Amino acid sequence: MNQNPVIGVFDSGFGGLTVLRALLHRIPHARYAFLGDTARLPYGSKSRRTIARYAAESAQFLVREQGAEYLVIACNTASALALDAIEEAVPVPVLGVIEPGAASARARSQTGDVLVIATDATVQSHAYAAACRTQGLRTLEKACPLLVPLVEEGWTQHAVTAEVFRIYLDELLREAAENGMAPDSLVLGCTHYPLLRPLIEKAVPAGMCVIDSAEATAEAAMRLFGQRGEDCARPSDQIRCFATDSVEKFERLGSRFLERPVGHVGLIDLGG
Repeated sequence: MNQNPVIGVFDSGFGGLTVLRALLHRIPHARYAFLGDTARLPYGSKSRRTIARYAAESAQFLVREQGAEYLVIACNTASALALDAIEEAVPVPVLGVIEPGAASARARSQTGDVLVIATDATVQSHAYAAACRTQGLRTLEKACPLLVPLVEEGWTQHAVTAEVFRIYLDELLREAAENGMAPDSLVLGCTHYPLLRPLIEKAVPAGMCVIDSAEATAEAAMRLFGQRGEDCARPSDQIRCFATDSVEKFERLGSRFLERPVGHVGLIDLGG
């Protein structure tokens, strides 16, 4: 086992830095290369074929140019629609964020009924519903499009954000009741949402478990990549970040998502 493996992490933007943050806690001895394809976001408005091409190009950059030995697709849209294309494009193990979230829900749910909140594109793909169904879970998904811009505005503890989430949650719980469900778990199906976790945990009904798919993905990465979680000397070049556009915005907002400075962000061109 490589004691200091290079793990590539890919997202269409910078929300996936919450996954990188979780990986840093779980596999602290690894070196990381993170790519945000900011020039071509949002992926959710693109066709499946285009998303697959973009994601494959990003994966190839991380493997060929940065020497990634493992890949984590920290993007719900790419995980839902392009995981097969990514696996075909690179000769390294690949892990998405959806299956780990569903597996964590199965491990923690007592009723077998699970709620999922995500972006509209992820909900429309029904990828979480499919992954949860294979785990024997009943799932109700809801798009919460206002949450991402509120997170990016930095309003993670703002009363406005709390009220917006409460409205979404009330609608979701009402629909669950109408369908005869007794949900006891809520999956955060967007990489921005972990920044809202304290606010969300205050709002959900008592006893409801909030499942952070970023944390679930990091735990799955330890198992899939054969890495132990013990702390040890960290490489001096532990994190290298790249973006295809908006480097200044990435450096500014990225530190909020990563909860540490992202440092210099390299600008790369992957084409149109």
